[in-house]
Amino acid sequence: MSNRPMRVIVFASQKGGSGKTTLCGHLAVQAQLTGYGPVALIDTDPQGSLAHWANDRASGQPAHIELDLANLRAGLMQARTAGYKLVCVDTPPLLTREISKAISFADIVVMPTRPSPHDIRSVGVTVDMVEWHSKPMIFVINGATPRARITSDAAVALSQHGTVAPGFIHNRVDYAASMIDGRTVMEVKPDGASAREISTVWEYLADRMNRMDEVLNGIPDPQDQSRATTNLNALRRPSQGFGRRQVNA
Repeated sequence: MSNRPMRVIVFASQKGGSGKTTLCGHLAVQAQLTGYGPVALIDTDPQGSLAHWANDRASGQPAHIELDLANLRAGLMQARTAGYKLVCVDTPPLLTREISKAISFADIVVMPTRPSPHDIRSVGVTVDMVEWHSKPMIFVINGATPRARITSDAAVALSQHGTVAPGFIHNRVDYAASMIDGRTVMEVKPDGASAREISTVWEYLADRMNRMDEVLNGIPDPQDQSRATTNLNALRRPSQGFGRRQVNA
């Protein structure tokens, strides 16, 4: 769909160590490999981990747009003019104002979350920011342990706050190891389990964005109203202490 609009995915989480950078890089490459591009990356984290990895890539794809958060609006406008179809934005942890600003430009917010009580309790601040900006949000369970009950429990807990992507990203060394020299698991071992996990998550995100494009072109999505109502009710539902401020009537 060459005439589709540019979409922006912002990877956001208040919690450090959630795996935003690894997931952002992998999904951007998967998008490029599946023909969704051209794809660009923007790293707003002062540590610059994603930028360093992107600059190590021999292919130069996805492209890396070097700018700071203060110039994000102008950078996205330039990317749109240049013909990019997808921009993936990595954000810093902890810096609430900076994360909120990046979220304001998102078409979809992806929130990687590890299946642990501490990580699940920490999602509330980011969820509140996403809700404030009225942005679609997708949880991606990251660093999961195979066949561990806590993973499925985490999915249930997160579903009270919003949509959980199908498939989990498991805790495997090859995700980090593949990025040492600027690659991804899809390029190191394309038939491996990790590559299939990334493919599953990307296919879901691509489907969501394709539905956005259809609605933009006047094709109604009959699921939108029910999904929006369900998600809004979930956000308002008491969350058993999982990361949302409890307000007593």
